[in-house]
Amino acid sequence: MIEQQLKIEKLVYGGDGLSRGPEGVVLAPFTLPGEIVDLEVGAPEKGVRRGRVLRIVEPSTDRVTPECEYFGRCGGCHYQQASYAAQVSAKRAILEETLMRSGKIAAPGPIEILSAEPWGYRNRVQLHFQDGRMGFLAARSKELVEIDHCPISSPKVNEAIGKLAKMVRDSRWPRFLRTLEVFTNEESVQINVVETDRPVAKRFFEWCAEEIRPLEAGALNYAGFNVSKGSFFQVNRFLVDQLVEEVTGGPGGGTAVDLYAGVGLFSVPLARKFKRVIAVESGTGAVRDLEANAGRIEQTIEAAKSTVDVFLEGFHEPCELVVADPPRAGLGKIAVKKLAALQPSRLTLVACDPATLARDLAPLLAAGYGIERLVVVDLFPQTYHIETVVKLVKG
Repeated sequence: MIEQQLKIEKLVYGGDGLSRGPEGVVLAPFTLPGEIVDLEVGAPEKGVRRGRVLRIVEPSTDRVTPECEYFGRCGGCHYQQASYAAQVSAKRAILEETLMRSGKIAAPGPIEILSAEPWGYRNRVQLHFQDGRMGFLAARSKELVEIDHCPISSPKVNEAIGKLAKMVRDSRWPRFLRTLEVFTNEESVQINVVETDRPVAKRFFEWCAEEIRPLEAGALNYAGFNVSKGSFFQVNRFLVDQLVEEVTGGPGGGTAVDLYAGVGLFSVPLARKFKRVIAVESGTGAVRDLEANAGRIEQTIEAAKSTVDVFLEGFHEPCELVVADPPRAGLGKIAVKKLAALQPSRLTLVACDPATLARDLAPLLAAGYGIERLVVVDLFPQTYHIETVVKLVKG
């Protein structure tokens, strides 16, 4: 370890501030562009050195006091030291730079930011348990940071956190339980076992139902959508409607395909403007939710239980729109190649990683598509995560 005083040039994807020392690039968490900081710099890892902040010598005017007492130890948040305006500005800059560096892709104009209340927004959290303690994991570590509240989580989530923090100290608590997920619509709560060393007895959930009220035993109704345990649903309770409008807005037509459809968050509104909607989803539970949600509207949604690559291999029909909301790994080479060959009139991509977005976009642009609209929907304030919606048109 060596001590160095360096100037932070910019924020990079992952939440760190980038500076350059005598030996090369140094990344330091919880810093801001323009700041002079004293760092304890470690040995290089994969060509990059990491620094631990000892002192902020010259703070940025964008620096604010973090609202969470666990910030800096808990690995969930990365930007609480920055004003919210500075956070979204950094995300715009990181997205622009990543698209240009990784894919030689220029935004068609200023990137719009859709945002909402930056605190109390999460409707879902995962809580970890170790040796009678409950909390979140530290950054790049399996070390538990014990907590009893979370400022970025909703009131109902925090109510459940408070109850579980007391329950974990009770002798009835199953010590083999490793991770629980809490999900809520602000009226009811769903508890899902994510990781355990052995099955959890029914009496544990009965105990939870006594303490956390009301507790849903089955699917949770979130704004009219059935969401079963294990099914994906967007975590920002303030921006779900804006995200849906951004993704599904625009003209209707004959056929729309919704890839990685989940419980039908995009499929259902698409079915109100397209004659035919095909929703592609591989998860068994999510497909059941999708079929239940589709059954609540008059229009028909065709649920295709399949991976996206397999579905696209056998799908050759003309369609006006394809919507794709893939996991962090992105579409991948096979899906991109098939979409480029399919040539739908319009393509809307929802991406949670700028680098994989750039990788997926480049061949689609080369296949004759142009970017009509590029928007950051800030689903994850106080964190480095960047959710991007890109609308592509053929020609």
